[in-house]
Amino acid sequence: MTARVGVVTFPGSLDDGDAARAVRIAGAEPVRLWHGDPELHGVDAVVLPGGFSYGDYLRCGAIARFAPVMEKIVDAAAGGLPVLGICNGFQILCEAHLLPGALTRNQHLHFRNRDQILRIEATGTAWTNTFQPGQEVLIPVKNGEGCYVADTATLDALEAEGRVVARYVGGNPNGSQRDIAAITNPAGNVVGIMPHPEHAVEALTGPSLDGLGFFTSVLKHLVGAPA
Repeated sequence: MTARVGVVTFPGSLDDGDAARAVRIAGAEPVRLWHGDPELHGVDAVVLPGGFSYGDYLRCGAIARFAPVMEKIVDAAAGGLPVLGICNGFQILCEAHLLPGALTRNQHLHFRNRDQILRIEATGTAWTNTFQPGQEVLIPVKNGEGCYVADTATLDALEAEGRVVARYVGGNPNGSQRDIAAITNPAGNVVGIMPHPEHAVEALTGPSLDGLGFFTSVLKHLVGAPA
């Protein structure tokens, strides 16, 4: 049976269509989820896409965390539902306390848009199990508030528990502490990533096909998950 992966659309989402296409290319059925609908419609996983949810007022993701659909996602994530937050989706996951830390203004105060090399550090998550530890991938980055910050105790815990999923290589585009580009929760089902894997799934439009692994990984995870 084909896996069904929900892609949430918030007011201001820009990359929901791209995320849905990546899901389809990976071999799953994309299911559109509306921010105001408090139902997940039986999806097997969820992607929170990039963009500027609710105009990024207050803080990026600060309003989106209160969307009716997020209450269901938070509860389902606690029960093991795989959730991937990309860029603004990463910000939302932090605001919803599904992931620790916060994403703040880029240290250089400029919007950064470029192809970025990442090193995959953790391959035991629902979204990275098809990669090899230490594998380097080329993924686009585009953000103005992508600087990951956390207190020292949190950063040390992420390192000690193997929860840093990916780091920037060849230059840090936003000043993120310890070059962190992606992290996961302790269970490995929730991942937040600042770069955009959904923009690296087709030869025509992406700098590589390296982003596809994030989406095929969740399908592999779902096949192995208990019924």
